Amino acid sequence: MRGGRVRERLRRRWPTLALAALAFGVVLVVALVLFPYHSNNHDEAVYLQQAAMLLEGQLRLHPPVDDAFRPWFFVDGPEGLYSKYSPVPPAVFAVGLLAGEPRLSLALVAAGNVALVATLARWAFDRPTGLAAGALLLCAPLFAITSSVFLPYAPTFLLNLSFAYCYVRACRERSVRWAALAGLASGVAFFSRPYTAVLFVAPFAVHALWTLATERRDALAQYLALGGCGLAMVAVTLGYNAALTGDPLVFPYQAFAPLDGLGFGERRLLDHSMDYTPALALEVNGYVLWYLATRWAPLGALGTALAVAGAVLARSAPERAAGAWLTDRQLRAVVLGVAASVALGNVYFWGNANLLATPTDPTDGLLGVVGTVYHFDVLLPLTVFGGYAVVRGGRALWWRTAELPRSQRRAVAFAVVLVAVPVAGGAAAASFGPPTERNAAYTDTYEQAYEPFEPQPPADSVVLLPTPYGPWLNHPFQPLRNDPGYDGRTVYALDRGAERTWAVLDAFPDRTPYRYRYRGEWTPAPDDAVEPTLHSTERLRTGDLSATTRVGVPDGATSATVAVSADGETDRRTVRPQGETLAVDWTLVDGAFSSGEASVPIEGPTRAELSVVVVGRQGGTVAYESEVLVRPGDGGVEVVWPPAEQVCLAATTCDDAYVPGSRYPSFVEMETERR
Repeated sequence: MRGGRVRERLRRRWPTLALAALAFGVVLVVALVLFPYHSNNHDEAVYLQQAAMLLEGQLRLHPPVDDAFRPWFFVDGPEGLYSKYSPVPPAVFAVGLLAGEPRLSLALVAAGNVALVATLARWAFDRPTGLAAGALLLCAPLFAITSSVFLPYAPTFLLNLSFAYCYVRACRERSVRWAALAGLASGVAFFSRPYTAVLFVAPFAVHALWTLATERRDALAQYLALGGCGLAMVAVTLGYNAALTGDPLVFPYQAFAPLDGLGFGERRLLDHSMDYTPALALEVNGYVLWYLATRWAPLGALGTALAVAGAVLARSAPERAAGAWLTDRQLRAVVLGVAASVALGNVYFWGNANLLATPTDPTDGLLGVVGTVYHFDVLLPLTVFGGYAVVRGGRALWWRTAELPRSQRRAVAFAVVLVAVPVAGGAAAASFGPPTERNAAYTDTYEQAYEPFEPQPPADSVVLLPTPYGPWLNHPFQPLRNDPGYDGRTVYALDRGAERTWAVLDAFPDRTPYRYRYRGEWTPAPDDAVEPTLHSTERLRTGDLSATTRVGVPDGATSATVAVSADGETDRRTVRPQGETLAVDWTLVDGAFSSGEASVPIEGPTRAELSVVVVGRQGGTVAYESEVLVRPGDGGVEVVWPPAEQVCLAATTCDDAYVPGSRYPSFVEMETERR
């Protein structure tokens, strides 16, 4: 008997399950193909680092060297480094990580979201509307793209939808058990993203107050269970805060940046700040909502138009749950209320201003690649009411052709499909095309940048990384992450400060040092590709070090300046180039770094830099720099060999790594050899 009920339930639910399976496949493919190196939102690395930590039972990192291993958006607390973000989304991602592919978590979340949206739409209207809503969700760029990256918005949406699912069942079945589960889901959503959860729950809370006012005795037990479980999870959240920040009312993100949060006035995150006035809030949120309605909604502007039409038509929709605590009409009103609460509530949050690099340009900034993420929950009303408009339109057409012969009705239906499919396909292509192209451009750039680490990074190595965006790991190099115990195949450390870098190398004496560098400038623009190089190095201990650096000389070069620098001191000499190359001898010996008569002292760990600036016939210059990490001791020196080399054209300060084989003028060459 029970098996028969299960089969009957599966028979009725298989279209929804098929949609969920499709969502699983779509998101998994998008995540693997479009985001193999992650997006340009570097928060992904934060969540993945947390996921790995949770699998090791860690809430904090304990790096072997201070300031050389601090990941992006991690707080430097007295007991170790901890993330500014909640552990709930990382716990979701950890499921896939445990299975060997973290993107499986993304696909599972997407499948759950489609199934729950379809179910809620079915409860609000009917079964066809549920299927249409689930299909429309798959047609939203905001859903497909944002669900394919390791950010918290899709997992929190799943928690909010789970709350809504349990809440509806609690009201319609008058069940204390479902009410308790609803409270638990809303509490976990609060733990994940507190303000997002509050905005989503707000219209449900209005309904709950109305129900308590009209059904006091019957509803009291259910709402006590809901509130009790919700508050229990809030207490867990506050306990987590206390464990990490020392204050239950101080969230980790506030410990990282006290002015990064809700409210108007001065808002600040690291070096980025603004005066977030109500006028500015209304302006930027107006832009964000417009871009959501026209670009990131299901089928773009067409889907928004369908949702508006569906909301209007819903007034005449039949009522199937009369007498329940939550009728169909009330559920529709609550779902519509989600759109209002999220839209209004986000005015109070300055994060929407940060999505827009240029408010009038929807392709610029984070919004251009990951969408209107803070309004992710608005996808629920957009798809539910949009799905109803599609179903009402189909039924209206069917009714109007009721008197036609069956063959003619089929012909009309076929003609409508022939028109509707290209229109919907064109709308989907128009909405998916631009963000897909932008993200693909980033992926092409990242593929080139991380080519030295393919098919896998060097084993038993410690890789020294540059700091284009400041003293952070994984900002921007998201795929280059450490295991929580710093004992994985590869260890990544910041190459900043001679003393720190030597400490890193001392902490991993059995690992081969590598130096990752690149020619070019790492910028947020996807077209600014870099040419990378990953050099294996070694630690040399010697009584003294003698070397020769040979550099290319342009035709007609008139002079060259050779400079040696260390510990903030510089000494120079002038030479006259002859021939196509210039050979410069230099030594590290007796506590001094010397090249000819130019010499500077070396008293401790430092970066000894040799600079050769060649002046061409027309006054143009080419600058060559060779930098050796060195420290004196035991009557000699210890160096990291070979040196880091740089070449810069038409300037005396070089920021580019020298990458042999790169496109330089024909005369450019640089090579350093020990003598």
